[in-house]
Amino acid sequence: MTEIDAAYAECARITRTEARNFYYGIRLLTRGRRAALCAVYALARRVDDIGDGDLPIEEKAVRLEEVRKSLATLDTATDPVLVAVADAAKRYPVPLGAFDELLDGVWMDIEGRSYATFEDLTEYCRCVAGSIGRLCLGVFGSRPHPDAARYADSLGIALQQTNILRDIREDLTNGRVYLPQQELDAFGVELKLDEQGRLADPDGGLTALIRHSAARAREWYADGLRLAPLLDRRSGACCLAMAGIYRQLLERINERPSLVFDRRLSLSGREKLGVAARALSGRLS
Repeated sequence: MTEIDAAYAECARITRTEARNFYYGIRLLTRGRRAALCAVYALARRVDDIGDGDLPIEEKAVRLEEVRKSLATLDTATDPVLVAVADAAKRYPVPLGAFDELLDGVWMDIEGRSYATFEDLTEYCRCVAGSIGRLCLGVFGSRPHPDAARYADSLGIALQQTNILRDIREDLTNGRVYLPQQELDAFGVELKLDEQGRLADPDGGLTALIRHSAARAREWYADGLRLAPLLDRRSGACCLAMAGIYRQLLERINERPSLVFDRRLSLSGREKLGVAARALSGRLS
């Protein structure tokens, strides 16, 4: 096995282990694109793990800067993940600058940034998730279209909005609030846990805010999914599968917002396989 083959194998292992939702879509890609997207995922996962880890802030800052510097010296990399990313970037037009945006977004998490308005939150989502959409597009390739990158960006932002709604309780317990303060105030919501450790919603304001946010996220999905027809069949299936899993999760949250009050909601493996199968036939639902 060559060094590059071993590097891709390590990235595939990381993706199979860690990408609980994305791997259902990634596995639908052709072999070369699947390997490249696993490389992209593995590096993005490394960045996320730095942000979510237990290291002191100063050490996290050092680790993020090490990743940023490594992106400028990929040709001399020996780390397996970086070796795979370097090779993927030679084979496909991967916009490596998007990793810098991801690093910026993870730093927002580390410094505990809060968001006054939805526009502020969108900036964060564009960094941590729109960047991933554009990295995926680099691997997918697409028919020439002036809005292809914007569609990819919008789809990533839609997925991140779903994550935010799913993880309200978990984020709160970790000292993070992503719901915009302006909207919390408008719906009369004070985010806190009740005596049972559930999200408190005495007047139904949180339920209403979640449904409001879900309706807005649907609009971002509708915009982002305009990307799928621009892709080849297998890349389009990957896109539809990844989006479909999160969109189905969003609909479940919208139907019963209380499901996220005491747990981290997810689809079953069978449900995810069903989404992937429909995506392979070109259907989202």
